[in-house]
Amino acid sequence: MLYFIADTHFFHANIISLCQRPFGSVEEMNETMIRNWNERVGEGDTVYVLGDLFFKCPDAELMEAVLARLKGKKHLVVGNHDDSWMDKVNLRRHFLSVGLFQEVTASFGLLTLCHYPLLSWRHDQKSYMIHGHIHNNRNADYWTLLQKRERVLNAGVEVNDYRPVTFEELLENNRRFKLLP
Repeated sequence: MLYFIADTHFFHANIISLCQRPFGSVEEMNETMIRNWNERVGEGDTVYVLGDLFFKCPDAELMEAVLARLKGKKHLVVGNHDDSWMDKVNLRRHFLSVGLFQEVTASFGLLTLCHYPLLSWRHDQKSYMIHGHIHNNRNADYWTLLQKRERVLNAGVEVNDYRPVTFEELLENNRRFKLLP
């Protein structure tokens, strides 16, 4: 099975209030997202992490421990906060690939993966663009453009129940997210 997730921000206490996450503490947030991940993802499944996996965690051992607990074959598409931790862990041990951008062919077609939402990409009329970065923010000036793009899908945890999701779930969750006032 193929899954997508973005913007977990493990260990980032301020993200709870910034994005109105339903957690009372960073520990509760971390443990809930790890549990949600492992309830869905098996060791043979593939997970594309579209950036900002950790933020504000000074302890490499804690990050290594979280990475070791997360099931599946992981690929990291680097986000704007990932440079704060990537040099502190053994990336090769935990990720099959690490890059700023990826194009993936799946049974449902070509996917362009980037942490940042793109408005134009190769084959944009017949493929999908999956991103993170914006969390659940619908107040920025770019929102009206993204809202109209059915093929631009937000993999952020706030939009996807704080868990990795399948492509079909990504489509449905984004449809609902884009309809919100």
